[in-house]
Amino acid sequence: MTLQWTAVATFLYAEIGLILLFCLPFIPPQRWQKIFSFNVWGKIATFWNKAFLSIIVLLIVLFLDAVREVRKYSSTAVIEKGSPSRPGAHEHTQMKLFRSQRNLYISGFSLFFWLVLRRLVTLITQLANEMSNKGELKNQAESTNEAARNFMKENEKLKQLLKSYNKEEKHILEAENKKLVEDKEKLKTELKKTSDALSKAQNDIMAMKIQAESLSKEYDRLLKEHSELQDDTQDTQSSYIGQGSAETSAVPSAQWHIVSV
Repeated sequence: MTLQWTAVATFLYAEIGLILLFCLPFIPPQRWQKIFSFNVWGKIATFWNKAFLSIIVLLIVLFLDAVREVRKYSSTAVIEKGSPSRPGAHEHTQMKLFRSQRNLYISGFSLFFWLVLRRLVTLITQLANEMSNKGELKNQAESTNEAARNFMKENEKLKQLLKSYNKEEKHILEAENKKLVEDKEKLKTELKKTSDALSKAQNDIMAMKIQAESLSKEYDRLLKEHSELQDDTQDTQSSYIGQGSAETSAVPSAQWHIVSV
């Protein structure tokens, strides 16, 4: 086996080993994702696509070369099998045909497994992401369910508290309503008493006003009569004074007449 086919066979064995390693059931996809997330892969990621395409092109070239060799030695083996002049040539051709077929299988399976390996790595990464998202969604669903259960419990507690509060509030409202009705009746009674007292006071005020008016009239009348009486008294006194002075002057004259007689 030449050096290039030894390298291709080694590459094929490495691919088979990696595929078997990726297919091991006890290694979860998350572990492979952690391995794929190393900084080393990030550094070579820029050359990965180029290397992948280069290896594919190389394997295709080797596969086509192997196909050419198989077709070449297949036709040569048929020709030499019918030729009796070279008895050992047929076995030699068969050996080369076997090697070319071996190289064909090596290159073909290497190309196939290389594509499978790329697809397997992609699927493992996607599966790891989906499992991570599933775990996150499961945690979110559990937390949401727990929150919903807590909310339901709190809702039940609030309903019970509301019912008890409504009962207590109902009793309180009934008591307050009863008290308000009593206060209303009391206020009505007091208002009626106040209105009666007010009307009585208004009547008293009107009576006092009428009485005051009558007293004022009576006072005016008495004042007028008093002034009239004062005038009459003054006239009487003045007339009495005039008569007294006349009598006084008449008495001495009479006395003088008697004396002279």
